Amino acid sequence: MARLLAIREARLYLAGQGLSILGDTALWLAMGIWVKTLTGSSSAAGLVFFAFAVPQLLSPLSGTLVDRVRRRPLLIAVNLAMGTAVLPLVAVRGPGDVWLIYTVMVLYGASYTVLDSGQSALLQATLPGELLADMNGILQAVRQGLRLVSPLAGAGLFVLLGGPTVAALDSATFVAAAAALALMRVSEGRPRPGPLRWREQITAGFRHVARTTRLRQLTIAAAVAVLVLGFSESLIFAVVDRGLHRPPSFLGVLAAVQGAGGLTGGLLAGRAVRRAGEGVAFALGVVLMAAGELLLIAPSTPAALAGFAVFGGGLPVAIVAVTTLVQQATPVELQGRAYAAASMAIGVPQTLSIGLGAALLVVADYRLLLLTVAVVMAASAGYVLSRREQRPGLEVTSPGPVLPPEGDAGTATR
Repeated sequence: MARLLAIREARLYLAGQGLSILGDTALWLAMGIWVKTLTGSSSAAGLVFFAFAVPQLLSPLSGTLVDRVRRRPLLIAVNLAMGTAVLPLVAVRGPGDVWLIYTVMVLYGASYTVLDSGQSALLQATLPGELLADMNGILQAVRQGLRLVSPLAGAGLFVLLGGPTVAALDSATFVAAAAALALMRVSEGRPRPGPLRWREQITAGFRHVARTTRLRQLTIAAAVAVLVLGFSESLIFAVVDRGLHRPPSFLGVLAAVQGAGGLTGGLLAGRAVRRAGEGVAFALGVVLMAAGELLLIAPSTPAALAGFAVFGGGLPVAIVAVTTLVQQATPVELQGRAYAAASMAIGVPQTLSIGLGAALLVVADYRLLLLTVAVVMAASAGYVLSRREQRPGLEVTSPGPVLPPEGDAGTATR
């Protein structure tokens, strides 16, 4: 980690991303509270997060864009565009203006399909390969650690200063992220358009994931795990209410405990990936998450606190393992599309499982559903560990570019 932080570009990137993540998480929560305040409707408030999630279906198009242009200028432009896009929120005054909030959240979701794949590709071009896991781990530690303060920041700022002020502050964090990117010294060549048809270019990321054995295996395992993981979005309410007999506000305590676990897991994730390999690290993270789900079955507050801490510790390890393998096993000209393909293959099952979990909770005991989540996640980890290609010591190989060479996608000045 010390070697990573000694790199100027890494420090700039982390500083900009830290501020941006804080602004984002505070805004998301504040927008839900704002809509609830304006309309009095919980369903209307829930649509805020739906509006953010829907544009994720555009990930293949975003990944193609990332691979067609220089990544750093694109990321700067998107950050500045979003810094401008959130400013209309300062005009929201009553229920009739709620459409503005939904519109901004749709734009938010669309921008993040570009930012996520673009940032992953930029890191792969900027850092030595052996430091990617550490960078991914630190980013996850920051993201998970902010769970300790972002709910308070979002809700607190909304109560004290109002939604327009939260939006203005978030706009400033986008500008800060763009400034950090502008200060980074990264030399990128201009990608040349490939000879394949547009449809083939869009699907190239999916074909690469399917043809790269280790990447395909880890993506399948992750998709299976999140197919039940989404149940937890509804199950945690049942755990608090039926199991612990606590008020809904106790979720804030559990979220903070999970954030503390995530902070620890994120800081250790890079080391786990480097020492054990992406496959074994992923399995370790998923097993920890499964153990956390099992602890929630007991009607005990200490067990629930331990469960959230263990789950929080495993989550960033699993995420870092998948992200790092995508970066390491993908040719530079396919980075954006491969990341988008893996994200969509994992994100769609998770979104579906949230709705399925809410429906199953009506007819099934929450403890049985928690057990089901743990068993399926353990099976996902077992599948990865049973694959010979995922064992430590075997070199990560890629079948090579799915597309013909498209020019020098860039190298970084280190």
